[in-house]
Amino acid sequence: MKEPIPPPNLPPSPLSPSKQLRFFVIGGGSRGNAYACAVTTVTPGVIHAIAEPHAFKRREFGRKYIWGIHDSPQEGQEFTDWREWVQWELERRKQATQNNDNAADTTPTPVGVDGVFICTLDETHVEILQALAPLQLHILCEKPLALSLDDCLTVYRALQPPEGPNNTPQAPKNIFSIGHVLRYSPHNILLRKLLLTDRVIGDIVSLEHCEPVGWWHFSHSYVRGNWRRATPAGDGSLLTKSCHDIDFILWLLCSPPSPETAPNQAHKPHFPRSISSAGMMTQFRQKRKPVSAGNATNCLSCPAERDCNYSAVKIYNNRHLATGHTAWPVDIVCPDIEDVFRAQGDKAAESLLLSRLAEDYDRNTMSDSDIAARPWYGRCVYEADNDVCDDQTVTVVWDDEERAPHRLAKTASFHMIAPTEKQCERRGRVYGTTGEVSYDSSTISVYDFATAKTTVFNVPKPPPGQNESHGGGDFGLAKQFVSAVEAVEGGLDVETAQSRFVGCSLEEAVRSHAVVFAAEEARREEKVVKWESWWGEKLRVSAAAWKA
Repeated sequence: MKEPIPPPNLPPSPLSPSKQLRFFVIGGGSRGNAYACAVTTVTPGVIHAIAEPHAFKRREFGRKYIWGIHDSPQEGQEFTDWREWVQWELERRKQATQNNDNAADTTPTPVGVDGVFICTLDETHVEILQALAPLQLHILCEKPLALSLDDCLTVYRALQPPEGPNNTPQAPKNIFSIGHVLRYSPHNILLRKLLLTDRVIGDIVSLEHCEPVGWWHFSHSYVRGNWRRATPAGDGSLLTKSCHDIDFILWLLCSPPSPETAPNQAHKPHFPRSISSAGMMTQFRQKRKPVSAGNATNCLSCPAERDCNYSAVKIYNNRHLATGHTAWPVDIVCPDIEDVFRAQGDKAAESLLLSRLAEDYDRNTMSDSDIAARPWYGRCVYEADNDVCDDQTVTVVWDDEERAPHRLAKTASFHMIAPTEKQCERRGRVYGTTGEVSYDSSTISVYDFATAKTTVFNVPKPPPGQNESHGGGDFGLAKQFVSAVEAVEGGLDVETAQSRFVGCSLEEAVRSHAVVFAAEEARREEKVVKWESWWGEKLRVSAAAWKA
């Protein structure tokens, strides 16, 4: 387990005189852009700084959200690495303290930020969070929080305030949010209200929830891309793709209604009894490779390419770039594709794309670590180095709860499946004692047993530009996070702001990750995990290791 960085003696981050909320984004990729767009569109906050190693991504991000097309970055707005920003921020705070101590010094202190969005690759989150914890800034971290349960608990301890006298726990001093965006879409907020507050189907008996990943999307991210390999513990696509689906299920069936909407109900979660899971690599492996492909390992040299649905040429060029589309997923293959397309034209952009897709490896001459270190978007999907499930189910079971409010036994099943027409457009059914609910990405249908009538709720779509990802959940999450920060900076205590606006504590975020790790342990070992004893033992071992 990694030790946290000990907190130095730092002065608090001073707000600017105008009280303008400023945010720093680490990572200028698709997630960083999604949150930056949300902040600048639907909140009073501004994006003040970016850390991104890729020069084109960093420059484009700054032009879009910080310094504009015609201006240049000011001091403290552009960094190639988050570590560079940390050093700059420490110096900035030191200068601010010196200025405060020396009234004659009129040197202006550069403005800082109030919060940080962490939008980097999953394996970097722990180090970044540990480094930022002493700075006492508000933080939103993209999911997953970490790639192991030990690291999740390490982050939890790093972000917890030091204990007070006689080891008394202290209230948190900063807002923390995790990228579980499904909680924040208008569709899912309405679904939860119908189920838990309005109780339109009485007591919930069972829930079925499905994430259809999308046939080419899965090949892009989980066969050829950054998330194609499981963690050292063996946790794979369930964690990196669907941890917010597990969180969504727990939000509906485990977490109580919020104190503001159900003040008379107990607020302790209804914890599961058991968790089980089954899954495997069914499709993207050598035994599925078409005979006509022969020994080819790259789409550009494959005799079966024209007949293959997973042809990288078809997916990235024909389906996207040839139509003038240079954003995701094409810009993941070639981060500077938009610049080339704009400056040199479509033929030059196509040539660049094809040259990237032609990149390949030979297992006899390259080490496994070198192969794993980067994505290979032109690689044959049947000859790739992926090892994560493309079809997985998780089953969660709850017992009756004896104490008030006497929540009853129920079950939930989750299905993550790769070869689907729909791409990440979740669907599901909820069965209750008085009716049944079905939902997809845009509608919610409620069937009432007593009246035999169906009521359909067509969820209004967010305004244009806000509905591109997770049904408006990206914008909803960013808006609630900034609202929580604004409330705290305005004088509201952190716990109240966290509950009212974010609706999820750090502890709850860690616990929902733990359910994912429990499901993966159940899958690998082909067993049923008893939640109470399993979680208790994990906490005991972690606490002992921490003290040691």
